[in-house]
Amino acid sequence: MSSKPARILTFKCKACSKPVQVFLQKVSACSHIQPYQGICKCGEVMRHATGQKEAVESYMASSDTLWSHHHH
Repeated sequence: MSSKPARILTFKCKACSKPVQVFLQKVSACSHIQPYQGICKCGEVMRHATGQKEAVESYMASSDTLWSHHHH
């Protein structure tokens, strides 16, 4: 059992239902969240994240592609 998050996940696109691969983003060295992002062939941006609930919600609610987790 590896503790590293998967680098690639596959989701179904909300717009066209095709499978979309999302890749683990390097924006966050923080252990609270592993953000993923990918773009479907139809142009729909897919975002996903695993980790701390608040950090995930913050990431998913943000439309900023340069999002990173900040400690306050």
